[in-house]
Amino acid sequence: MHTHPPTIFRRLAFPAGLALVVGVSMTCFNTASARQGGAGYPPIGPLPGINAPNEAKVAMGRRLFFDPRISGDAGISCATCHDPEQGFARQLDREGKPMMLSDAYPGTKHFRNAPTLINTRFKAQFADVGWGWDGHMGANLNDVMRDQITETMVMNMDMRLMHERMKQDPVYVKMCQEAFGGECNSSRGRKALVAFVETLVSIDAPFDTGKMSQEAERGRALFEGCAGCIRCHNGPYFSDGKPHNTGVAENLDIFQNPLRHVAYRAVLTNHGVPQSDIWRRDVGYFLVSKEYEDVGKFITPTLRELSYTGPYMHNGMIETLEEVVEFYDLGGGHEDPLAHELSPLGLSDQDKSDLVAFLHALSSVTPVTVEAEKIPEKYEPIEDWLEIHN
Repeated sequence: MHTHPPTIFRRLAFPAGLALVVGVSMTCFNTASARQGGAGYPPIGPLPGINAPNEAKVAMGRRLFFDPRISGDAGISCATCHDPEQGFARQLDREGKPMMLSDAYPGTKHFRNAPTLINTRFKAQFADVGWGWDGHMGANLNDVMRDQITETMVMNMDMRLMHERMKQDPVYVKMCQEAFGGECNSSRGRKALVAFVETLVSIDAPFDTGKMSQEAERGRALFEGCAGCIRCHNGPYFSDGKPHNTGVAENLDIFQNPLRHVAYRAVLTNHGVPQSDIWRRDVGYFLVSKEYEDVGKFITPTLRELSYTGPYMHNGMIETLEEVVEFYDLGGGHEDPLAHELSPLGLSDQDKSDLVAFLHALSSVTPVTVEAEKIPEKYEPIEDWLEIHN
């Protein structure tokens, strides 16, 4: 697996005038370090309890999640990129081949790895940073739903059209009445989707149930101690919700695949990125801040359910957890002059194995999934529809 972009690619990566910052090396030679490395950071721990969801809203949201009619040409559903059988993310494409970058609306391709939806409800505590890998989406999950449904390269749906499609399906008419006490509209559709997604939470992860192996316990000591993982992956959600640059290698398919490149260029242009036609790297949080020091930064992802949600990083460039740990032990990537937050750790093979065991302990023993719903693509038209109140 490639961990560094080619030299010529690096020369094209930045507009002129960016300052270089050199990091200070640190080492971590053994597992004897106490957990004092975690001092000052929100403590890791079990996820907080959740209120019982409205079952009618959840049922309606589940049906919408699998319904391709909420995309513009009814070609894809939410489950296309967030497959319940693949950790509500995607590891494999339709041919069973490894999938580093996500699908998108028919006729285009995405330039990011599809993140898991499991435990998404707990991102709400990060109100000061937007959602998504680069932090450009919404302030809450309802906003994110609207963004993804209407985004041209994702679902490409006009909310007015979604409104009408729901109102013409007798099943949704009944569901809207039961869940909201009124007729269907796109706002209620989004609320139902939010209700469903908020039910997707970790179930019985060994970390939460107190049933970790000795290897995982040693891994936790490293995680909170001299490995320093807790500096960014903290709190019950295992994320600080902030942007960081770890020097992950660029996924060149974004620039070599015309469909992905067009999608990427369109996003840069639409968000007012300066000189959007010359960038040969994923600008990350710079899309939001327009501060050059934020080029290559991405929002810290959760570490929960990693066993089911590879490949890893914003662009899928690291395939296994063993490779993830090796990447951080080496101090992250070294080709990006702005990636100065990490330093080599000097972990032993046993340390690395223990860290991997701890990361696996953050995943549910029982996979978080739901049975896919088959949505009839044809249904009886409403009789005398011209006379029915709309």
